[in-house]
Amino acid sequence: MTRLVCLTGFMGAGKTTVGVPLARQLAWRFEDLDTRIENYTGLTIPTIFERLGEPGFRQIESEQLEAALARATESRDGLVLALGGGTYAQGGMVERLRAAAALVIWIDCPVEQLLTRCATMANRPLFRDEPSFRQLLASRLPFYEQADHRVSGDEEPQKVVENILSLPPFGRLRADAEECASHRVKP
Repeated sequence: MTRLVCLTGFMGAGKTTVGVPLARQLAWRFEDLDTRIENYTGLTIPTIFERLGEPGFRQIESEQLEAALARATESRDGLVLALGGGTYAQGGMVERLRAAAALVIWIDCPVEQLLTRCATMANRPLFRDEPSFRQLLASRLPFYEQADHRVSGDEEPQKVVENILSLPPFGRLRADAEECASHRVKP
């Protein structure tokens, strides 16, 4: 079982909302790539887009992803990494994450739910209007579909976590946890 899980999906899919409790349940570290970028630059994502454009943002994103992957490899600690909505759709990214032995899980939501979630968020620089939103989602779907697994993100976060943990790659972790529990000394 890999010790690196990357959550991908469109903006508003709930990658961070699901990633935090997933990491907690696995007793792994959680990291949000967008937060890492903001901490590194001292700027918000919209400000980076405004000052450097999308190409400048993608360069920083790529560098910070590489730093996160290197840290995960060196530490050997489990990591749940929430990718940005466009990270997985960048050239070579599918192959890069496969080479890093990352388990990529696509959190998929109906477009109407994504629109509802994103309409009230001010920190989405690529959310302009509904037609461009739908077009951007359509352009990223072929990349998301290459993820190792797909889970529905239109349920409560804890249910999405349960659905992720029911995926085959997590079977060994469940078996190990059950074995440890059965060997505990009972009072």
